[in-house]
Amino acid sequence: MFMKKTVLLIVAVFVWVAAVAQGNGMRSHVIGFYNLENLFDTVDDPAHNDEEYLPEGGNKWTEVKYAKKIRNMAKVIRAIRNDNGVYHSVLGVCEIENRRVLEDLVSDPQIADANFQIVHYDGPDRRGVDVGLLYRPGRFTLLDSESIPFKFEGTKVAITLDEKAQENFRTRDILMVHGLIEGEHFAFYVTHLPSRVGGKGGDLRCLGAEIIYKHSREMEARYPGIKIVVMGDMNDNPTDDSQTVWLHGRETIDEMEPADFFNPFIRMLKDGYGSLAYQGEWNIYDILQVNYNLAKAPQGGFKIRPIVRKKYYGRIFHKPFMVQQRGQYKGQPFRTFSGGAFIGGFSDHFPTYIVISK
Repeated sequence: MFMKKTVLLIVAVFVWVAAVAQGNGMRSHVIGFYNLENLFDTVDDPAHNDEEYLPEGGNKWTEVKYAKKIRNMAKVIRAIRNDNGVYHSVLGVCEIENRRVLEDLVSDPQIADANFQIVHYDGPDRRGVDVGLLYRPGRFTLLDSESIPFKFEGTKVAITLDEKAQENFRTRDILMVHGLIEGEHFAFYVTHLPSRVGGKGGDLRCLGAEIIYKHSREMEARYPGIKIVVMGDMNDNPTDDSQTVWLHGRETIDEMEPADFFNPFIRMLKDGYGSLAYQGEWNIYDILQVNYNLAKAPQGGFKIRPIVRKKYYGRIFHKPFMVQQRGQYKGQPFRTFSGGAFIGGFSDHFPTYIVISK
């Protein structure tokens, strides 16, 4: 069912988005997110645990493998551009080691013509994985940015970690990027919420969502009318508490209150779509949510648009080359490693995006 629905969705999305992009020119923008699945360079960073991604490490991570990984990531971004007729105006990414890997990515010949610029901060994650944001300066004007740390003070979330464990806790910071799209204020939050390994971390993902929500409300107070997009690998489905309770995500625009976010991927999850699969079950962890100002913008302002049949406001993007074509994981994302072996794929997540226009 998933694959049949996806084929129909891809055809309808291409026709609609390409028409909007070409018909409205600068007034249509693709805003997306992509988990790049451990985009590490081959250089040892003594400050982080990156040993498995070194030539002599567990993954035998050579320059040849790294170069293929860069080409693969660029190929996906180019494919999204080809479908829409335009590159992303803003693309959030996660599972990147440092700024260098993003510099290598944006300079790849497949996407170099986009002239993507980079926003990145080195974060405290012990493995050294960060989040980042790519933007096109002709489409988005950067004003300022901030790396927001995880803090436990003042939270209303019931935290299971004791005080010592809280002091020792390290995870990716949240990236906030503020700027203008055709004169309108936008804030983009890029996050990679704590892992689900061992069935844990639900409280920490709720904490991360709470931190983002509080900061977004402060931005709304500082810049009345600002339009906000929260994106990331949430390590939760759009129906989980981190997204519905702590980020105030709503399934439909009609049910939104001014302090809510609209989460277009709730409906897609319920209808059987997924951005990653685990033990044969599809999930959508790669989520974009928009605030009331972007969901219910007045006439003449930027607004999120339905991408297909006035039903879905989000898209989970994949092409056959991004999909495992045979074996146990047939139909799932074609990833870089499987069972510890390098198989030369792309990512264990499919990228997602929304479209905004006037």
